[in-house]
Amino acid sequence: MAGGGFSASGAGGKEFEAKITPIVIISCIMAATGGLMFGYDVGVSGGVTAMDPFLKKFFPTVYKRTKDKGLNSNYCKYDNQGLQLFTSSLYLAGLTATFFASYTTRRLGRRLTMLIAGCFFIVGVILNAAAQDLAMLIIGRILLGCGVGFANQAVPLFLSEIAPTRIRGGLNILFQLNATIGILFASLVNYGTAKISGGWGWRLSLGLAGFPALLLTLGAIFVVDTPNSLIERGHLEEGKNVLKKIRGTDNIEPEFLELVEASRIAKEVKHPFRNLLQRRNRPQLIISVALQIFQQFTGINAIMFYAPVLFSTLGFGSSAALYSAVITGAVNVLSTVVSVYSVDKLGRRILLLEAGVQMLISQVVIAIILGIKVTDHSDNLSHGWGIFVVVMICTYVSAFAWSWGPLGWLIPSETFPLETRSAGQSVTVCVNLLFTFVMAQAFLSMLCHFKYGIFLFFSGWIFVMSLFVFFLLPETKNVPIEEMTERVWKQHWLWKRYMVDDDDDDVDVVKKNGHANGFDPSAQL
Repeated sequence: MAGGGFSASGAGGKEFEAKITPIVIISCIMAATGGLMFGYDVGVSGGVTAMDPFLKKFFPTVYKRTKDKGLNSNYCKYDNQGLQLFTSSLYLAGLTATFFASYTTRRLGRRLTMLIAGCFFIVGVILNAAAQDLAMLIIGRILLGCGVGFANQAVPLFLSEIAPTRIRGGLNILFQLNATIGILFASLVNYGTAKISGGWGWRLSLGLAGFPALLLTLGAIFVVDTPNSLIERGHLEEGKNVLKKIRGTDNIEPEFLELVEASRIAKEVKHPFRNLLQRRNRPQLIISVALQIFQQFTGINAIMFYAPVLFSTLGFGSSAALYSAVITGAVNVLSTVVSVYSVDKLGRRILLLEAGVQMLISQVVIAIILGIKVTDHSDNLSHGWGIFVVVMICTYVSAFAWSWGPLGWLIPSETFPLETRSAGQSVTVCVNLLFTFVMAQAFLSMLCHFKYGIFLFFSGWIFVMSLFVFFLLPETKNVPIEEMTERVWKQHWLWKRYMVDDDDDDVDVVKKNGHANGFDPSAQL
């Protein structure tokens, strides 16, 4: 039975009949558990690195430093490259894995790529939970990173392609919502396991990542692949049948024909990564890469990775630091729900611009408070100021959670045409993981050297990215994926000059003299 129905705009102004069917909802929820796994891995690392038994076993020098009251600077307690590598190795592995994931997503389908991700996750969890030395711990994190690379490549594409147009944004954000739930779940687990006597609580924290890993694996076994993927791989009848199931109607011929045509164009592309550099694909590429860089330079992952460590640095006790991380995790989840309900009503741009103002103000306020109250040798913030810092961090996290968090993934997944979609998503994931790795590896060292100024560093970037959104990011709300070129890019004041008709820029045909059907490279900007 259909949960509801509506008409989604198709090519040339046609209406595609589509209902919100149970199979769509179930498939999207199961696929989005990849976000749950991703979020848990983000949240759990900061918690276990704040646990004394974990530090004593794997990072004894850091443990000694945290207990040294004569240390030069409170901000430098956790400044250790090995400790940062424990967190960042996951993202470096994900960066490498995404290149392989691009191939499997295109050749084997979105569903099978998610299954591969689930298998990587399960093996990585086992190694982490059973780790006896640092090498075993890092290998486990690397395998988890491979799972992240495959999941982040396949899941956003899966969600964008299976969802009806009008709720595509909301369903796609299920990935980010699950990521925030994973972070909260990890914070709650860390808070509980830190109290376990015997010093093995960190093993339970790392081992419970097997729960979302198993959900993703089972989900990938039972969900159907997207019609786009099936048609792209030549399974036309199967793709047509799946399209009927997910749309809840037999009247799918117009949408099916559009997908077949898009697939035909895509098959003419022999080198999708090379085609990403073509003039007409440059706006989508610039927007996608910029969003990933900016998303990391909001500072959110640095804060979410190391929330307990950050709160400990600011003078909170161990339990209070983990408790504060739980609070920020809960705010993260609730605020992402706001995005699910508002992204297809208010649009992408308004959420990003409002959040930019909110994040900028909160980070500047935090920097001022810490600059006055937390010196290198201060033991504690007062109770009142400590609560105010947590409130400001929650204000910052909430703004990110309904804007840059989900939209950083949603916008790239819905803007690339089919012929470059898999390659475009691969570049998107690659850039995101590269800068996630950079922030994870550098944050504790930056905290040591910048001290409270690190919040001013991030606020400066937020100002820059808000200007980028205001002038250069077009609105993609309620626009069918296959109509983005005509209705979005060709209507934008700047990007329209990059758009050329197919007659002027034939796909993947480059003549020896450097011209492609009249396309003159010298005319490129």
